[in-house]
Amino acid sequence: MSQTAILGAGVMGETLLSGLVRAGRRVDDLLVGEKRAERARELEERYGVSVVTNLDAAAKADTVVVVVKPQDMADVLEEISPVLRAGQLVVSLAAGITTGFIEARVPAGVSVVRVMPNTPALVDEGMAAISPGSHCSEADLAEVEALMGSVGRVVRIPERQQDAVTAISGSGPAYIFFVVESMIEAGVHLGLPRATASDLVIQTLVGSARMLRETGTHPTVLREQVTSPGGTTAAALRELEIHKVRAAFLAAMEAARDRSRALAEGS
Repeated sequence: MSQTAILGAGVMGETLLSGLVRAGRRVDDLLVGEKRAERARELEERYGVSVVTNLDAAAKADTVVVVVKPQDMADVLEEISPVLRAGQLVVSLAAGITTGFIEARVPAGVSVVRVMPNTPALVDEGMAAISPGSHCSEADLAEVEALMGSVGRVVRIPERQQDAVTAISGSGPAYIFFVVESMIEAGVHLGLPRATASDLVIQTLVGSARMLRETGTHPTVLREQVTSPGGTTAAALRELEIHKVRAAFLAAMEAARDRSRALAEGS
């Protein structure tokens, strides 16, 4: 089994690490790059994994997964580039950082794959979109699918679609949480205890998501099944249409896409 290094032991880095361990990846085949001594000890105790410097991890690993903030990517690449070599795979989970940006800063022959993950990976229900760089092999993409598949689902897309993916699934959990928050507040406004409103809304969300996944039925059909003519649901949906909620979602996601483009250009 080849060695995989995870550079950056923040929330998403640890999420990926724990997912790989649960999926059966041997800790002997995993390395973590982490500068903070206290954090390094914590990870070593929790997972039994070797925590070393970014430079050591990049030198030893076959696959180097970089999980840092976009503004830190250039510095990390400058740090590890001297020990990278042709045949290695660099996987970036940094939003807005293009494969071209990375390829220009690593040695020739290093393969690059860009990933847009999302936070439900914390509960193994993530959605990751992956895009190959200019000279990735099928084996490279399969390796990244295996990595990200340990914490959810994976889809391959052309890199030009990454900004749209960022707007839909990358930022998407925040939209869902915003809707849930609003529905809970509505429940309180209508006279329900906050705990009761929370239970009602969260289970409704979970159940609706399972219906979508397990039935494969189009959401319009499922919505119509709940909506009796002249009934309560129809009255509520009419208000949502009056307030142009559908148009607001479209505008919000266009704004997220445009911001993702701007961040990429800024990098």
